[in-house]
Amino acid sequence: MPDADNRCRLVLILPEGEDIAQRAAMLEGALKGGDVASVILPQYGLDDGQFQKHAETLVPIVQKAGAAALVAGDTRVAGRAKADGIHVAGGIEELAETVEKFTPRLIVGGGNATDRHKALEIGEVQPDYVFFGRIGGDIKPEAHPKNLALGEWWASMIEIPCIVLGGTDPQSALSVAETGAEFVALDRAVFADPAQAPHVVAAVNALLDEKAPRFEE
Repeated sequence: MPDADNRCRLVLILPEGEDIAQRAAMLEGALKGGDVASVILPQYGLDDGQFQKHAETLVPIVQKAGAAALVAGDTRVAGRAKADGIHVAGGIEELAETVEKFTPRLIVGGGNATDRHKALEIGEVQPDYVFFGRIGGDIKPEAHPKNLALGEWWASMIEIPCIVLGGTDPQSALSVAETGAEFVALDRAVFADPAQAPHVVAAVNALLDEKAPRFEE
């Protein structure tokens, strides 16, 4: 298997759902498809108690597959579920506090970088990664042009890795890779039909193996 460490890698965002067993099966299936760097597990509409139960089931599945489990939502849930990291969906103050409190014990990254100025402000608090896009924002087949442009600008200039949200078409992963971004996040592209998730993950990895630019050592 080609080395995925020297090219853009896949990050999965698990879609919302109430049924833990269904979500666990969907996630397990996707992770069998091939290389996944990390999985973001958002809280969505779950209350903290429900989210805790989901996280305690889902985090070990991610870790068993060799990926990092990033919990987006309640930081106490992340701690109790022994997640690898926290994805901060809120603003810069929340991100700064989370970085200060949990780095380097946990991976801490975040988004809401809607323009260059905000992205640089986020970079100043030294997260482990910056996320371009918003969870649930993958509504078109292609990645949002603004996120691609921000990812390209960031990757060419800043050492902190970035994750750029792709679109609903798995092929959009390549346009993200071509920006130089270290990671592409996919949600609907992989999970729209859970039965197909392993095949989509395999296909995206094959596409990136074949066509994604390689990072210099």
